[in-house]
Amino acid sequence: MHNKTITEQAKDLRSGKYSSVELTQAYLQRIKKHKALNCFITVTEEHALEDAKIADTQLSAGNAKLLTGIPIAQKDIFCTQDIKTSCASKMLDNFIAPYNATVIENFNNAGAVMLGKLNMDEFAMGSSNETSFYGAVQNPWDTNTVPGGSSGGSAAAVAARLAPAVTGTDTGGSIRQPASLCGITGLKPTYGRVSRYGMIAFASSLDQGGPMARSAEDAALLLQTMAGFDSKDSTSVEQAVPDYSAGLNNSLEGLKIGLPKEFFSADLNNDIATTIEAAINEYRKLGAEVKEVSLPNMKLAIPAYYVIASAECSANLSRFDGVRFGYRCDNPADLNDLYIRSRGEAFGAEVKRRILMGTYALSAGYYDAYYIKAQKVRRLISEDFNKALSEVDVLMGPVSPSTAFAQGEKTGDPIEMYLADIYTIAINLAGLPAMSIPAGFVDNKPVGLQVIGNYFTEARLLNIAHQYQQVTNWHQQTPQGFE
Repeated sequence: MHNKTITEQAKDLRSGKYSSVELTQAYLQRIKKHKALNCFITVTEEHALEDAKIADTQLSAGNAKLLTGIPIAQKDIFCTQDIKTSCASKMLDNFIAPYNATVIENFNNAGAVMLGKLNMDEFAMGSSNETSFYGAVQNPWDTNTVPGGSSGGSAAAVAARLAPAVTGTDTGGSIRQPASLCGITGLKPTYGRVSRYGMIAFASSLDQGGPMARSAEDAALLLQTMAGFDSKDSTSVEQAVPDYSAGLNNSLEGLKIGLPKEFFSADLNNDIATTIEAAINEYRKLGAEVKEVSLPNMKLAIPAYYVIASAECSANLSRFDGVRFGYRCDNPADLNDLYIRSRGEAFGAEVKRRILMGTYALSAGYYDAYYIKAQKVRRLISEDFNKALSEVDVLMGPVSPSTAFAQGEKTGDPIEMYLADIYTIAINLAGLPAMSIPAGFVDNKPVGLQVIGNYFTEARLLNIAHQYQQVTNWHQQTPQGFE
């Protein structure tokens, strides 16, 4: 059962081949068996089995919805009513959400069964899933390496077949980079396509929830559930949601692919470059045309991103003060001591680093020099993408400059860690949709191909990914020991 796609599982459930309870139990057993991967912060076994029983009743009555009876796991950044939502931080280790995020409500309404909450980098700040208060997640392809971050628990869970599909969030590459390092399919939608209500904020102008699954076909089903306007989210875009599955089989004849020359610089590992070129050749066989384009301000993306994201992080995390919810220090001497010790004891090193950077960038005398300038650079980067995408339909290139690196390899050098997102960050600054799809292996470690589209072209990206997955089998590969 666990080796089947969501589409196949839904068909089996409707035909009565097995029940949702049986399917859910199979995944719960695998989660227990592979506990050492540390993918889950909370496993909601009792809750999942109750939902599966309800789903079986609906299936028997012929009232099945899009995902009725399908087990799904949620990144622990989405608030889940009466279930711990920690954001992988000591600060929220005792926080039981009093309401559901809109994304969670959408999955509930679609009939999905929630297996639990997935591990991540603390407050989504990290590129390796090593900043979690609950410990690092292991990459099932090589348990001595990282799964990427911040949605590392999500990516590893799908790769190890602990869940057929999961949710992730992407602020600077946090869906695509772990999807690449774990050999799965991940989609970051256009900013505003998926509601951020109930998704604990890191950087409000950059954060976006999205699906992570084995295939583009499955990702389409998840995005169908997640997408849509939400009046409770001021950044949600009021635009109709298309049928993301309808055009999956459309021909790619005449598709115009742009290769940004900045994506194929000396920073890129030669073997990864060769793998990406082989994937692009498959698109040529499918009828696509390929040309070189340029994103001249790409080199400014990382400094601009870390000023903007850190500034927004500083503002968003000011609410965690030890007063209203979350961690509170013992026996504070006064209010100032309560603030200082609660935040000092509960936030991890990377979160503190970004709060300090952001507070500095927003302070009097530096706001114009750093934050305003970074926003101007952001506009230049966005204009670069607009120009490139006026010449071609999509852009393609690598997701990550390397395959999964060893645990602990980059934790002592924050700059080296930040460079792991060099090919993904600019897309978030522009607010564009982008995917990572499995494209091969280097030294038995997965490599992802990044596909970037224009605003609200997720259906086209899914079509492009699906057609590639019809002529390759990289997305069907399973790590040894997790078959």
